[in-house]
Amino acid sequence: MTDVASRGSTLRLAFISAVVSLVAAFAAVGSTIPLFNVYRAEDGFTNAGISMTVVAYSVATLATLLMLGRLSNHLGRRPTSIASLILLLVGCVLLLNVHEIGILIAGRLLMGLGAGLASSSLTSYVVDAAPARPAWLASVASSQTVMLGLAVGAIASGALVQFGPWPRDLIFLVVIALLVVSVALIVVSPETVTSMPGAWRSLRPRVYVPARARSLLPVAAAVLLATWAAGAFYQAFVPALVEDQLHTRSPLAVGLVFAAYMGPSVLGAPLAGRFAPATAQRVGMIGFLAGMIVLVIAIATGTLVLFIAATIVAGASQGIAISAATRALLHGGTPADRAPIFSVIYLLSYSGATIPALIAGQLSNTFSLPQIALGYGGLALVATLFTVIAARNPHIDAARNSPAR
Repeated sequence: MTDVASRGSTLRLAFISAVVSLVAAFAAVGSTIPLFNVYRAEDGFTNAGISMTVVAYSVATLATLLMLGRLSNHLGRRPTSIASLILLLVGCVLLLNVHEIGILIAGRLLMGLGAGLASSSLTSYVVDAAPARPAWLASVASSQTVMLGLAVGAIASGALVQFGPWPRDLIFLVVIALLVVSVALIVVSPETVTSMPGAWRSLRPRVYVPARARSLLPVAAAVLLATWAAGAFYQAFVPALVEDQLHTRSPLAVGLVFAAYMGPSVLGAPLAGRFAPATAQRVGMIGFLAGMIVLVIAIATGTLVLFIAATIVAGASQGIAISAATRALLHGGTPADRAPIFSVIYLLSYSGATIPALIAGQLSNTFSLPQIALGYGGLALVATLFTVIAARNPHIDAARNSPAR
């Protein structure tokens, strides 16, 4: 009994450390967003240039997931998690001196490398160490802690840029401190997997999905591509939209608007646990589409209150859909399946962020921001229709053989 209690206590430490570290990692990613308007005003950066920083971040993340997504199965969760946090820390140090678009792109690229490694290692660490009850906790914590971190980083950055000293630097100093604390927490936490040979072979790019989850992947892809595309839209274009269409220059307003999309995702996610995964994905995507439709209307009319309300609806709904998709893919899996599955989840997610952002960035010199927003609404419509028609629950045999946590 003492051994069981001791193991429970050490796993609790690992779970808390992994969650805190995942929040810190993506707070670092979110911290740059309210500064985009500062860089536009003071350094002459363009919408197309800002969009390229989002693409650089996403491409770096995709490359890392392809090559390093399974590395934590071989080296362990702790060393790969620590490496991800250090990459993010170096990216923050580089962003302390941004006056050229190349520096911003390089800093975001380093953040992409760190976020890619964190997306497989830290999320797997969260699932490994999560308590068995409530059953939805592992999928919600692993999928929504990222959104929470992005929201926290954006709000904190907006507040410090608007009200704090050293507006271009202070947020990065704060995030660096958080990342250092996170490294220390991981160092004192227990390992949750046994290291095994084959680390070099695991670096060969490979996308692996267990057979039991392959039939669920198309709908999960639709959910992830559409919702993360909207997230990239908020990163790349909302700072300009808030200033040009909604008539406010406040960095805090930019942070709050971005957080209004990411933050409610965390609140919506537990609702997914009340429904079967297929039902939750349908409900979530219908709500997401409704939010995107109202968002387009708000941009066209220049109504900030309506814009924020639509953003909250879309954000909460994406939390339901993403958490349900993650729960379905993890259902019946083994610990060795987790890192590959999360690699695939984030490969799809960052593909959704990268490809539309790259296209939209090129089109931003020709089309207005309201027209670009309409294109993202069209993507949401297609993804929602596909999800409503094709969503399925995990196969019952997989559930019987190995209950989902």
